Amino acid sequence: MTLPEAFAARVRATPSADAYIQHDAASGVWRTWSWAAIGAEMERWRRALAAKSIPAGERVAVMLPNCIEWVCFEQAALALGLVVVPLYLTDNPGNSAHVLADSGACLLLLDSAGQWMRLRPLRAGFPILQRVLCLQHRPGELDDSDRTLIGCEQWLAAHEGSPPPPPGTSGAAALATLIYTSGTTGPAKGVMLSHANILSNALAVLEVVPVVPADRFLSFLPLSHAFERTVGYYIPMLAGACVAFARSLQDLPEDLVGIKPTALTSVPRIYERMFSRIECELAQRGPIARTVFHRAEMAGWRRFVASQPWGDGRAMFARLEWALAGRHLARKIAARLGGHVRVAVSGGAPLALPVARRLLALGVPLIQGYGLTEAAPVVSANRLDDNLPESVGRPLPGVEIKLDAGGELLVRGPNVMMGYWNNPTATAAAVDGEGWLHTRDLARIEDGRVFIHGRVKEIIVMSTGEKVSPSDMEAALAGDAMFEQTLIVGERRPFLVALLVLNPVIWRSLARTRAIADPDDPAALRERAVLSAICDQVNHRLAGFPVWGRVRRVHLTLAPWTIESGLVTPTMKPKRRELEQRFAEEIAALYRHRAI
Repeated sequence: MTLPEAFAARVRATPSADAYIQHDAASGVWRTWSWAAIGAEMERWRRALAAKSIPAGERVAVMLPNCIEWVCFEQAALALGLVVVPLYLTDNPGNSAHVLADSGACLLLLDSAGQWMRLRPLRAGFPILQRVLCLQHRPGELDDSDRTLIGCEQWLAAHEGSPPPPPGTSGAAALATLIYTSGTTGPAKGVMLSHANILSNALAVLEVVPVVPADRFLSFLPLSHAFERTVGYYIPMLAGACVAFARSLQDLPEDLVGIKPTALTSVPRIYERMFSRIECELAQRGPIARTVFHRAEMAGWRRFVASQPWGDGRAMFARLEWALAGRHLARKIAARLGGHVRVAVSGGAPLALPVARRLLALGVPLIQGYGLTEAAPVVSANRLDDNLPESVGRPLPGVEIKLDAGGELLVRGPNVMMGYWNNPTATAAAVDGEGWLHTRDLARIEDGRVFIHGRVKEIIVMSTGEKVSPSDMEAALAGDAMFEQTLIVGERRPFLVALLVLNPVIWRSLARTRAIADPDDPAALRERAVLSAICDQVNHRLAGFPVWGRVRRVHLTLAPWTIESGLVTPTMKPKRRELEQRFAEEIAALYRHRAI
């Protein structure tokens, strides 16, 4: 089966069931689409795309927020044997231009003309692109000489009477999509995933975390992310569940209450925000209230442990203790998620253990998994009835895992990618001759469970799921004479910060322009205006990196890191672990009172 065949089977099986819910900004109301309605809308897109006579195997790109049009465009393209290339809405134009150029996309679907205005100056870099479709295009937004851009409604209406095109002839082994990695070790690479890669992975996840037609998902991670696309889009499609598209991250708390989802998929950042809000509320309460809360939390943790096969088994006592101490508190926490969540999945990056333990103790049905885009993307996951939060669970059915001599996790199975687009060298380095995918993650395996504890190469995985190469960023900062030594920090954090050793001479010159009386006074390096100026200077140097590579806070010093102090190697490379330990308090302070 292919992805469009699975979609068509779902439309035939439950045509009147709810498929999608989307907010209409013009009317201010939520609209529900049945599977029959979404199937008919997809056919409009398929007719219009077919009229372009794009040969099967050609690439078409999409840069939209999560919406009905994303689904219809993708399914229409796949049904014609085209290859879909998703782009991130928030990425910078340079990275988007690279993806368009490398993939050779001939058509692009955008949300607004403003996006094209940012991309158009780079047009020479992706000459194969012939047509740009715009959802919210208003005539006159761009000059009339730009005949590349056309409004979607105008384009769709022009082909309303076209005869229905024949179904595509692509098989399950055919290329379905190119998903570009975040470019942590150079330019972004296009991960080639077939229909079989994706569907085998989705079906394996369903064996571990069953989804039923009564389930309702709330989609807020971008569909350009492999995790959301498989778990938050294809899996509900296979199961016949309903997906509601959140309006925005800012509206997420309100949407949770209004939509009342039963299933959530998220990167750790959303759960960390819940954790932080609880911490803030506790800090504002009196000592008696805090004591009551912590007792309820401990009772909840004991109840959770007793419910697991690895627990102590004292389930009856734990449930009684929870009923007396914590059930009322759990209802309040559940209400923030809409009151009906039966499974909340965290993926895309490691979830901090204290966050996982607290939310589990408070009754949030949270499970963590592990994966990577090259594995379509899920490799392993905990189960609700076998949930050890320190681990990322056991491998999915049909997925093999093992460790090499250095402790790197290797993965093999039907979900492993076809390779990297137009990059046989990178493909050979990632997938060996026996079909094992080298994840570059260091792990241990105990009782069949996977525990991730580092990277083969230093890569920062943020709590948002985004990845950056700190060494590449530090090399970019080395081009600025102001910075003698640099360290980028952000593992499992919501944003990046930097530890910087300044050049004393250049710093004193800057200090004079800021009317700083004593530039050698350490307090001068903590002045708000100075920190802001240095932060702007850092981000100017990092402008070529993805938007999530922005540094939000800096710690400044004039004292160099030396070989004698054990903070750098003999070749003057920073020792990351030692520096983070030495400056642990300063790093913690950078995250403590963030203004985001």
